[in-house]
Amino acid sequence: MDRFTSLTAFVRVAENGGFSAAGRKLNMSTTMVSSHVQALEERLGVRLLNRTTRKVSLTEVGQEYYQRALQILTELEQADDIANSLQSTPRGMLRVHTVVHMVPLAAQVVAEFLSSYPEVKVDLQVGQVHVDLIGDGFDLALSMAPPPDSSLIVRNLATGGHVLCCSPGYLEKHGEPRQLSDLANHNCIRNTLYPFGDEWHFTDRKGAPLSVRVAGTLLTNSGETVRIGALQGVGICLAVGFLVQDDLEAGHLVRLLPEYRPAEFSMNAIYPHKHHLSVKVRTLIDMLVHRGAEQQKLINPNF
Repeated sequence: MDRFTSLTAFVRVAENGGFSAAGRKLNMSTTMVSSHVQALEERLGVRLLNRTTRKVSLTEVGQEYYQRALQILTELEQADDIANSLQSTPRGMLRVHTVVHMVPLAAQVVAEFLSSYPEVKVDLQVGQVHVDLIGDGFDLALSMAPPPDSSLIVRNLATGGHVLCCSPGYLEKHGEPRQLSDLANHNCIRNTLYPFGDEWHFTDRKGAPLSVRVAGTLLTNSGETVRIGALQGVGICLAVGFLVQDDLEAGHLVRLLPEYRPAEFSMNAIYPHKHHLSVKVRTLIDMLVHRGAEQQKLINPNF
């Protein structure tokens, strides 16, 4: 008999507690279900089920075999779904949560995603902390920190970095720092979400770690406030690269001390491990990876 069918019949008997109930689930006669299970037991040389006139139960070996068989059938079903989804078009609702720092990246990609796939709707929510993906009903989360739940899958989108910069107007008034230690004597715009607090971390061209403690008149948890403050000449900032890309290219902000590389961070897509990725989630992640790779040039490209 077909081994796959026998395996399916055994699993359904175990789940439904009897041959008749399993037969109804499989649209198969009770006799045929029994024959498949018996053929499986004969092939294995063990008894998988205890049979009485009133009920059917798993033997100790049957319990172990059931767990493995269920896993195999589930993975085969998911493989079929994945193969089918690759041939389909993204559609339906997609709920995404992103941390504030990744809003510019997420917003650009989501807009492109919606333009390319009109049958999709996106609910994009912004916050500062990790969310309960399953409990809160999100398909995907974007974060620059590992999730507290180790069972979640983390897909690295890109390795990003901060950019040390300020406005040309600030340099005209206060002069340009010539070495890292000079930052201690400048007005520095600080972000409370920066992982090292008021101690800004860098590496030199040889890869040696360096740091400098900074201070200033503006402290905020908003990356956009850091950017605007820098544009207005308030001080020197350590900004997330993709927040200031356009300003750097337009000359509204100037990169400082390019011989030092600011500390890097990881931009991640996070999703539950219990389900394979739907085509809409997979497509959005692929687009994020592509855009993230473009943003990596902001990590001191000439370093």
